[in-house]
Amino acid sequence: MRTRKVLIVGAGIGGLSAAIDLAAQGCSVTVLERASTVGGKMRTIAIDGQQIDSGPTVLTMRWVFDSLFAAAGLDFAAAVPLDAASVLARHAWDETARLDLHANLGRSADAIGDFAGSAEAQRFIAFSERARSIYRTLEGPFIRNACSGPIALSRAVGLHRLRELWRIAPFTTLWSALGDHFHDPRLRQLFGRYATYCGSSPFRSPATLMLVAHVEQDGVWRVRGGMHRLAQAMAAAATRLGAQIHQDCEVSEILDDGHRVTGLRLASGECLYADAVIANADPSAIAAGLFGERARRAVKPLKPAARSLSAVTWSMLARSSGFPLSRHNVFFSGDYRAEFDDLRQARLPREPTVYVCAQDRGDGLDDASSAPHSERLLCLVNAPAIGDHSPFDASDIASCTSATFKRLQACGLNLQQRPEQTVLTAPQDFHRLFPGTGGALYGPASHGWMASFQRPGSRSRMPGLYLAGGSTHPGPGVPMAAISGRLAAASLMADFASTQPWFPVAIAGGISMDSATTANTPSP
Repeated sequence: MRTRKVLIVGAGIGGLSAAIDLAAQGCSVTVLERASTVGGKMRTIAIDGQQIDSGPTVLTMRWVFDSLFAAAGLDFAAAVPLDAASVLARHAWDETARLDLHANLGRSADAIGDFAGSAEAQRFIAFSERARSIYRTLEGPFIRNACSGPIALSRAVGLHRLRELWRIAPFTTLWSALGDHFHDPRLRQLFGRYATYCGSSPFRSPATLMLVAHVEQDGVWRVRGGMHRLAQAMAAAATRLGAQIHQDCEVSEILDDGHRVTGLRLASGECLYADAVIANADPSAIAAGLFGERARRAVKPLKPAARSLSAVTWSMLARSSGFPLSRHNVFFSGDYRAEFDDLRQARLPREPTVYVCAQDRGDGLDDASSAPHSERLLCLVNAPAIGDHSPFDASDIASCTSATFKRLQACGLNLQQRPEQTVLTAPQDFHRLFPGTGGALYGPASHGWMASFQRPGSRSRMPGLYLAGGSTHPGPGVPMAAISGRLAAASLMADFASTQPWFPVAIAGGISMDSATTANTPSP
């Protein structure tokens, strides 16, 4: 049997995951990345010689990467040193109202009891059990198996478990469901934040997103050396298996012969031919014609109103004081609904919730006096994804910056920073980095009960073209992007082996997904 040639557009986590699987199975794999580094949205920004994680900052679902490397005969633990977090995040509402969530469920319950009373601690335990139940209901038939719609999901669950399926509350919003669990509005706000992990509003997302609480409780990891080390390790693994990775190599067109994909044309004019192509790019870029007019038909276009959130971020070196930063910190706005109303009306929030990743901190045991002279910080607020048609001007950004740091000060955090040690990234900048998105960082928003079924799957409408990445199935976040790459590779290999191009497939480990949702870039 001849060696199959596969071209992969984009060296993000999805593309690298596909490259590892395909190379391990004997395919000739070439990955083409237009940037000078691998990792896609897992980017870093260098300031005064120090690398600051400015994309994903959290790793969950470690089993995804253990399985990926093991299937290729490699050891993930040896390739990527990890430290388990004991404090998941520190939360603040003002100078005195602070709450840590812990990896240990009992410690979190005790902390919530001290913060909001014993009754709320008991409600938290019940909430955690429900989150675990939702995850377990969906894990087998939904997260690890192909389900293209609610009917297929019901069949996969089985008649004897339909009651469990109903209990995941797909028709109830996350915000409403949280009102059934918590009486303290601050706790409702805290756990409603999980919707932003996939760039969505808790007021419009389904209650199934409660499963994110279980995913975090199951383990949050820090990558030694920064998140970008994960992408570098995956690229090294793919190369070791025989894949070629070319950086600073832009693709301008997906080629086809009228029946199926035949290869790619590079921006240089060179044409590369292959048996199949995996596009680890946002499907919106394909639909916009950025890979050629003929490829437009391969995916369904996403309406701008259906986009997930973007962000305004500040990557900086700064001196902090007044607030004992943990690794991950969230400073909540006073009116969560008003904040999301602003976002829905395409405005930057007048009072934003702010996420701060203090990348030189540990598990939250440090006090302000132990802070380094100048530490690496990523500050992030949610923003509407309108960077392509209504970019924010200098006045908008200045107002957002003022509101952001005013919120931090209201919670007791003071930052001493210098303009030359701060890099700001707005929605229009994210749109330039990831064309066709408007700056949306998570693909389609998870609004409405059908949203999880409407993400593009691994097979496109154009035979021979497969899709991977956080904007495709199963959704945004580091582990989900990796799963999408494995699904694309598995679909491609099944189609190589079958005369029926749309044969359903499961990949190693039993994963075969058309929709799921979680993410691992904490957002406010």
